[in-house]
Amino acid sequence: MTEDSNSLSSTHPPLPPTTEEDRFDRLRLLRSRRVGVATYWRLLAEHGSAATALEALPAVAAAAGVENYSICPEGVVQAEIAAARRHGARLVCLGEAGYPPLLAEIDDPPPFLWVAGDTAPLMRPAVALVGARNASSLGTRMARALAHGLGAEGRVVISGLARGVDAAAHEAALDTGTVAVMAGGVDILYPSENTRLGEEIRARGGALVSEHAMGLQPQARHFPARNRIVSGISAAIVVVEAAAKSGSLITARCALDQGREVLAVPGHPLDARAAGCNMLIRDGARLVRHAEDVAEALGPLPQPEARQQSLPLEQPTASTSQQAARRGSDRAPVIPAPPPESRSLAETAQLHRQILDRLGPAPLAEDQLIRDLAAPSDAVAPALTDLEIDGRIRRQPGGLLSLV
Repeated sequence: MTEDSNSLSSTHPPLPPTTEEDRFDRLRLLRSRRVGVATYWRLLAEHGSAATALEALPAVAAAAGVENYSICPEGVVQAEIAAARRHGARLVCLGEAGYPPLLAEIDDPPPFLWVAGDTAPLMRPAVALVGARNASSLGTRMARALAHGLGAEGRVVISGLARGVDAAAHEAALDTGTVAVMAGGVDILYPSENTRLGEEIRARGGALVSEHAMGLQPQARHFPARNRIVSGISAAIVVVEAAAKSGSLITARCALDQGREVLAVPGHPLDARAAGCNMLIRDGARLVRHAEDVAEALGPLPQPEARQQSLPLEQPTASTSQQAARRGSDRAPVIPAPPPESRSLAETAQLHRQILDRLGPAPLAEDQLIRDLAAPSDAVAPALTDLEIDGRIRRQPGGLLSLV
């Protein structure tokens, strides 16, 4: 018995559960100790039903050298279902309507998905956008532009709700459809700073998806398995920024193993956040400059009506000039009112870190940086001066900034 979901090829039956009792038994089987996805499918294939597999499981465990083995108690599954009901999450089984069709084709697909939100985006053509958590200003702008362009074409944007590139992609695709694949339960919005974003995804017709039990806190070992779902749902994966060793490259490898198209946005050779993307392009990934490059790689959408359904919604209360300003700033957030004159040392240090995170070797316009920070210019200007004097950033002709 093993939890390794890649150790065995899939032998799963083609039909979903036919009764609520069978559905319950299957979930109980999957939640039993040491039963991973591959083991689940093997047991189901060998014993014909989940109920029979549960009866045989202690003997199977004993034969594998596991002593005092007990199957998942009924109460644990009942509590999981009750928690999902309170949260408004739906359990979608492989083979049922609402299960992503491309995900069903991968090796050892998740037998169940908890879905909080609308299942409709899971059935539409999708592209995954992934990248660095400490994304630069250029990286987040690129993620927003790609997500907006792909959504306008009629494609759903898939990502992992992480900070940085993931969050920027989700935000830009709220009006056209986006799905966040979680490393924990769908009721655990991680990181906490993206709680509002996760709630907005669900409220605006998107979905939060996970193969894990309700209430499960994400752990490091859950993220690689999550990444296979991100790529499995999608026809292609676009890496916007990624270090040479990063989770985004794990997702890219999953995509290659699943026969998906892998694309990457090139970056400055001296920017460590672009090293992974440049490596992918060197090794044969398609170079991406804008959403049209992704569309060219995938070809036209099979359903022409999807284009009409996924056009971004116009805000009726915004004036024409306000909309033009938003388009010109890559949908930058509205700059809030200035904070009080005095800033604590902690607040100043945090602003310095935010500025350094968004700058890279490639020059960035100062006004664009201020928009990306969503901070008042009279707060950013002295911070820039401090960092310039400290030798950490460089001013260049034309109002451009870069890291030293």
